[in-house]
Amino acid sequence: MSDGTSVREVPRRQILYVADPAPGTTSAHRLASLRRLGQTVTVFNTSLYASRQPLFAAIRSRLPVEPLVRRINRDLVRAVREHKPDVVWFEKPTAFTPATVETINQSGSVTVCYNLDNPFGPRNDGCWYQFKKAFRHFQLHCVPRTADVARYRGWGLPYVKILLSYEPCMHFAPADTWSDADRDREISYIGHPYEERPRFLMSLAEDHHLPISLSGNVWRKVLPAQQFTRYVVSGFLADDAYRGGIWRSKINLSFITRLNEEDIAHKAVEIAACQGFLLAIRTPGHQEIFEEDREAVFFSSVEECADKCRFYLPRPDLREAIARRGRERAARSGYDNDTQLRLVLDRLDGRG
Repeated sequence: MSDGTSVREVPRRQILYVADPAPGTTSAHRLASLRRLGQTVTVFNTSLYASRQPLFAAIRSRLPVEPLVRRINRDLVRAVREHKPDVVWFEKPTAFTPATVETINQSGSVTVCYNLDNPFGPRNDGCWYQFKKAFRHFQLHCVPRTADVARYRGWGLPYVKILLSYEPCMHFAPADTWSDADRDREISYIGHPYEERPRFLMSLAEDHHLPISLSGNVWRKVLPAQQFTRYVVSGFLADDAYRGGIWRSKINLSFITRLNEEDIAHKAVEIAACQGFLLAIRTPGHQEIFEEDREAVFFSSVEECADKCRFYLPRPDLREAIARRGRERAARSGYDNDTQLRLVLDRLDGRG
């Protein structure tokens, strides 16, 4: 049982889990959580339908029109008929048609849509073409963004509000003996160079002369070679390596993706769960889930972020205390996968 969950058992269901369960993905973490919660889960692996031809794969992911997704829709209907699940749980269902979702509904299975990303924000990505035709047919939507609550309520669609959550078997505190002697990253950002992040981070490094370490994909495409060599210390980090990167950082930075209308960063919750010192952009969502300057520290500008980095870097005891309280808050308040997915299962039972 993970931190923050109730001892009450949830009914066992047969769930067909429609997702890419690759190690290191949040869909793999939720798969593990559903099984911990006593559900019998069979995986319909969507990654098996990815083309090996890069051009064709890029076209399909950006514009999943019906001829390109016919096989995955046909095979999913066959899998539902074979397994007769109580629930068909879709993770980011960009390839499935309204006819497929309706066929599953009519079979007696309940269709659940769990989508971390935002199909309706200002990014307007082409990958949502099929989803926008099918989303009204799902019988329950798991909604992680405050901005989406009014939408789904206005559309009269059934939804349950959830939090972007951490995986308790992967995101946990280091040993009590861990200290700054084990930390070789001063000010750390682990993630993609979305939106203003490259400019913001390079300003911290070069205008404010702060020791920045970066990890993640795509940085080579957005930074000049000299900056890439100086500041990027590793590529993409997943699972143990990701947790280790947080542990080894004195300060962990976290942002939101504004074009996805985020008010809480998934990474902020994971950093706190790993008992990392969290320095995140100030948003109403972050201020709601963590007490400012006690469980996490926030900034609203490059200048404020730089000032806080200078203040906290030489104060390990203060950083340790804030990180510990942040970890305690995440566990106590149920920011873990088990607690959040239990909310979904409770809704299927007519509770919550």
